[in-house]
Amino acid sequence: MSLIYRSSYYLTYLALQPIHLICVGERSYNLFVLVGSAEEIEVKIPPNGELF
Repeated sequence: MSLIYRSSYYLTYLALQPIHLICVGERSYNLFVLVGSAEEIEVKIPPNGELF
């Protein structure tokens, strides 16, 4: 199962947080996810899949 699928599932169904934006950095290829009802949670996932 991919990391983005697991992360999305956790955020939406278990943590009950809406996901507003998912994008990939052009230079770093990091995955950025903007989450929360007020867009207050930022998640950065590097290409190797390790969460900070």
